[in-house]
Amino acid sequence: MRAPSEEAALLELARLPGIGPARIRRLVAAFGSVSQIWEVSRRDLERVEGIGPVLAQAILQHRGFEYGLRQLEAAARMGLRFLPFWDPDYPELLRVWEEAPPFLFVRGGLDPRDRDAVAIVGTRRPTEYGLRMAEELAGELARAGIVVVSGLAYGIDAAAHRAALQAGGRTLAVLGSGVNVIYPAAHVRLAQEISQQGALLSEFPLGTRPEAAHFPQRNRTIAALSLGVIVVESRETGGGMITAWWALELNREVFAVPNAAHVPQGRGPNRLIQRGQAKLILSVDDVLEELQALLLRAAPVPESGADGHLAAPVPHTELYERIPIDQPIPLEELAQLTDRSPSELLVALLELECLGVVRQFPGKRFLRIGP
Repeated sequence: MRAPSEEAALLELARLPGIGPARIRRLVAAFGSVSQIWEVSRRDLERVEGIGPVLAQAILQHRGFEYGLRQLEAAARMGLRFLPFWDPDYPELLRVWEEAPPFLFVRGGLDPRDRDAVAIVGTRRPTEYGLRMAEELAGELARAGIVVVSGLAYGIDAAAHRAALQAGGRTLAVLGSGVNVIYPAAHVRLAQEISQQGALLSEFPLGTRPEAAHFPQRNRTIAALSLGVIVVESRETGGGMITAWWALELNREVFAVPNAAHVPQGRGPNRLIQRGQAKLILSVDDVLEELQALLLRAAPVPESGADGHLAAPVPHTELYERIPIDQPIPLEELAQLTDRSPSELLVALLELECLGVVRQFPGKRFLRIGP
């Protein structure tokens, strides 16, 4: 039985009970495509690690691809994108994880910059201090060119998304429902703004309701999409702590904002700091300092020729060569070195940033990327 498309076949396979992300990847690796899975014998299926007689029988008994086709047709009508795990645009940080979602529905656009992402998570009922810290951190990260990831929930999540948008940065919202089912409903407008300046992502089929069991899974994906996770405020059993736990499991950096001992919303991050599981942060500089090596490794490097010089000409060559490659330089110091005004320099530096050969850090500090 040949599926009408690999995408429709993937949606059908993923909805079978007991067929999780890792088993899907093993099946595709064994037979070369999703649709080919229905062309092989039961014995061949049983030879795949994790696929015993029961799952092999469930796969072979499954007939029809109407569900998958309906999902894809609905996505096309809504202007959404369906991303299977083999798509080149599937997020890099997810691709290398065997348990990553086999597909994503996307509203908005993904971008290579999304590999430089940091999650900001926390309670739905934050204190004024927590809200202020979430806004400060998200705004500064966005201004530094870092993509802010969160979960569109009330409280810390919404504050982080809004601050990133207001700073002119990118933000990704990972949903615990179908990407066409915005939860909470009060965030429909925020979701629209995010989709215009970033993306909404969901690993759940269209029309999926926001059930409680979906949110730990959503938190896991938030952690996997990010280089690091910042827990601003969370109770010890809150969703922010689940995201932090997954970040630790996935070998991501974990950061925590300290709080007063008697504040319930501060007990989660305080406990992470106490256990040595998170770095205490007081400002965005603490985050960027820790992630600097990862950000540099992820940054695109301009092509160079055999002699080590840039193959393509870069504008403002004299300025470019004055910018160090090992330590960000403050704008004021760069102005003294080049004998140019800060306002004039900012225009040129913005152009170099857009070319991907210079990165800006908080405090108007700049670093050269490339040879």
